[in-house]
Amino acid sequence: MEGNANTSAPPSELATLKQQVKRDAFSELLAPKPKQPKHEKQSLAKDIQKKAYGVFRPRDALGAYIAKPEAYPANVVVYHNDHFVVIHDLFPKSTLHLLLLPRDATKTLVHPIEAFDDPEFLASVKEEAKKVRALAASELRRKYGKYSLLDKEREEALDADPPAETLPAGRDWGKEIMCGIHAHPSMTHLHIHVISVDRYSDRLKHRKHYNSFSTPFFIDIDDFPLATDDPRRDPDRQGYLRRNFICWRCGRDFGNQFTHLKKHLEEEFNEWKRL
Repeated sequence: MEGNANTSAPPSELATLKQQVKRDAFSELLAPKPKQPKHEKQSLAKDIQKKAYGVFRPRDALGAYIAKPEAYPANVVVYHNDHFVVIHDLFPKSTLHLLLLPRDATKTLVHPIEAFDDPEFLASVKEEAKKVRALAASELRRKYGKYSLLDKEREEALDADPPAETLPAGRDWGKEIMCGIHAHPSMTHLHIHVISVDRYSDRLKHRKHYNSFSTPFFIDIDDFPLATDDPRRDPDRQGYLRRNFICWRCGRDFGNQFTHLKKHLEEEFNEWKRL
């Protein structure tokens, strides 16, 4: 299913099954698409950005998706409507990493902490974020449900012949999704990260990448609006990005040993998906 203008996130999966179905409508959006070679994908992105801005500026790259989401293939833009665009992060920091991009011209160039002080705008973002979180959770189930002990009964029901009339609830994959913003965004346009908790990616390469998703530098969307004295409004003073590497799952302190952390994250990922 390709993202078209004026579409929205598909409905959640049906409670009953009339036939054996491995994917629901959400999963179809995120299911693997024919892959483009990396250089072709990057070239496409730069071409569209140049059309949108005249000159390619990396910090402004998200603006091209907001301006012309229809110009991108389905393996780049997941869906879009009049108010939001959802894309795959080109440099994912977990096995699943989406970006929710508001299209409100009065907010898109405003710092998210300031933009979310507007209660009406914040409410609309939270509502859309719920849809994207559900979509992401469905995709995690599609990718990892067959490995998960908590999804075993559900998987068996899917494989039953005849198929089960109702499915066991199985693992709550929604709890494996983080949704929020960075206290200091690296890109100009307002964006909300919808990302799996595993932090397992070859794009996670240094301290900032890890700590930006593993300390209060990452602010959950449900924490907004922030109090005026919330310390996360001044992340530089708090030094979140300079903190030791702490495993997101077991709490082990790796100090400054990023290489050891990376090896450990792979071990944690393999255990996490088998829960």
